[in-house]
This record gives sequence, C-alpha cells and structure tokens, in this order.
Amino acid sequence: MAKVSAPARSEDPASLQRRIGDLEREREHLLAVIGILEDISGTIHFVDILQSITRKLGELYGLDRCSIFLAERRGRTARLVASYEDPAIRNYVVDLDRYPELKRALKSGETVFIPDAASDPNLKHIRGALTKRGVKAITVVPIAWRGAVIGAIFLRTFRDGPSFSEADLRFCEIVGNLTARALRNAYKYETLTHRHAETTERARRANMERVALVSFLRRLLEKFSVREGDWTEGLLSANAGEELDRLTDVAMAVMEEEGKGR
Repeated sequence: MAKVSAPARSEDPASLQRRIGDLEREREHLLAVIGILEDISGTIHFVDILQSITRKLGELYGLDRCSIFLAERRGRTARLVASYEDPAIRNYVVDLDRYPELKRALKSGETVFIPDAASDPNLKHIRGALTKRGVKAITVVPIAWRGAVIGAIFLRTFRDGPSFSEADLRFCEIVGNLTARALRNAYKYETLTHRHAETTERARRANMERVALVSFLRRLLEKFSVREGDWTEGLLSANAGEELDRLTDVAMAVMEEEGKGR
C-alpha cells in the first residue's frame, strides 16, 4: 500500500509577507539597475552619468542625500561631482576631515555603514544638524577600478524611512561597480576624442606650413625670374630642359602618392 505523504506545512502569514517584501525589493533593484544601464549607455559624459546614478538611488530609497565624490590625489580632499538633492552642485571640493565616514571608505576601499548616524561618536561634530534633518543611517560605498579607489557613493536615509538591509548594501555595491566601469569608459572616450582633436590640429598646422612654404618658393622664383629674365633657360641644352621636365613630373607624382597616405 502506497504511503501517503503528509501535506506540506504552510508558512505563517508573517513569513510570507517577509518573502513577498524581499521579492518586491529584488524587483526594484533589478529595475533600478536596468534604468541605470539604459541611462549610462545613452551618454558618454561622465557628469551626466553620475547625476543619473544619484537620481536613481535617491528616488529608489527616498534619500535625504545621495552624492558621488571623486578622490583627489593627495587624499586630504574629495570632489563632489554629482548630487541628488541639488543637481546644480558640481565640482565642489570638500575637506575629508569633516567627513570621517567618507575618508574611511576612500582609504580602506570597504563599504562604511552607520545604522544610527546621530549617535555615532565620529559624527558628534554634526550631531545637531543630523538630528535636525532627521537623518537615520549613512552608507558610503567606494568606487574602485582595478584595485584603486577612485571615488565613493554617499547615501543618507531619513529616520522615518526604511532601514538598509544586507540586500540593499549589496545592491549599492553593484551600483558602485557599474559606476566605476561607466567612468572608465567615459574617460577612455574623452581621451580618444582629445587625441583625435590633437591629431587633427597637428595635421592642420602641417598643411598650413606646406602652403606657406610653397607660396614662399613660388614668389621667390617669380621675383628671381623677373630680375634675371626668361632668357636664362636658353643657356640650357634641349636635353637638359627635357630632363628637368621629367624630374618635375616624377617629383609631383611622388608628392601625390604621399598625399594619399600609401
């Protein structure tokens, strides 16, 4: 007689609700990544790329602040290049001593997560401002390329907003990796564009130099011909004149081929 298996135990409503919430959050993350990829693939200007990323993250989490900083070489300052709350702020230099959490992320290359910013001892110098704005958590995700930290994404949540989960932190790190690749591609494009412009400018200058040289020689010969008279070629033999014509044709043919770049 076949053994009848016991019916699967159904999950309690609270567990199902948590699972549904997790799936909804994953869906939001996937849609946000798709949106970011679409935005960064539509432009090659790094400022537009960074502004798009801060806007997507700010809208997704309803953030108090979302900014992207690029590291400076000396390590004492960073440059604010994109801001969700005020898109007009760009290329603003900040002292890292005023942002210890940002300084730590840039130096260590690891994500810094402060669940309760108002009670963090390292932020006591701005505790009043954080409390006034109702700030809850601060997350700083480094932007790294080939082992070197080149910047960071700075996120700040409201106290009455949703808490950052492990999944949210992993998602922000994925966005940090996408940002690094987008910046690298934009840098390569701008470098190639700059090199092309330099090459074009060098070609233009070389062409103008040739025009000036030919004009100078033509005018010099014309002046010399006026002074000496056309009869001077009569001193040459017929064979010498033919040889000069042949050499002139050969020289012109060579210059035409060189001009074709062959």
